[in-house]
Amino acid sequence: MDMKLEVVVIPVSDVDRAKRFYGSLGWRLDADLAKGDAFRVVQFTPPGSPASIHFGKGVTPSAPGSAQNLYLVVSDIEAARAELVGRGIDVGPLFHRGAGGFADGIDPERRTYNSFASFNDPDGNRWLLQEISARLPGRVDASETIFTSSAELAGALRRASAAHGEHEKRIGKHDATGWPDWYADYIVKEQAGKPLPT
Repeated sequence: MDMKLEVVVIPVSDVDRAKRFYGSLGWRLDADLAKGDAFRVVQFTPPGSPASIHFGKGVTPSAPGSAQNLYLVVSDIEAARAELVGRGIDVGPLFHRGAGGFADGIDPERRTYNSFASFNDPDGNRWLLQEISARLPGRVDASETIFTSSAELAGALRRASAAHGEHEKRIGKHDATGWPDWYADYIVKEQAGKPLPT
């Protein structure tokens, strides 16, 4: 039986302030429902995300600001950070996971899962941007290749194109035979974390 994460509840102190903030991120407002003075729920969905967030009044006993390290996966950390900064969001500098812990700047080898940036909402709930360009084995079902944005698909096509270029260098000639199938095989296997075609 499938169990899909649908909603994460974010504790906030001021619903209208939080609504303005999450709207300023460019997230889609799905609902703003109230029942009397005791209950109100606001739902936003980040672009390309299958899961949403809820916040409001009477929706959680957690203290405002207690949601920490909520991950937002992006295919290009620099572009995602620049977009948020352009929207007026105070995003911290890029950092990466190194051998001895975290270090400043983007991962020097641009390894998947290793580059981050963070920002807080007005209550101090902390969000982490994480760059993922290829999934670990078993993380994605190869029979259900899904891209959540055109930018994510374009990135996969660029990586497949670069790999195909390396393939052509190895064989010493241009090779257009079955290239759509080769690209598709590469992209599906990369996303599923399986061995890549050579």
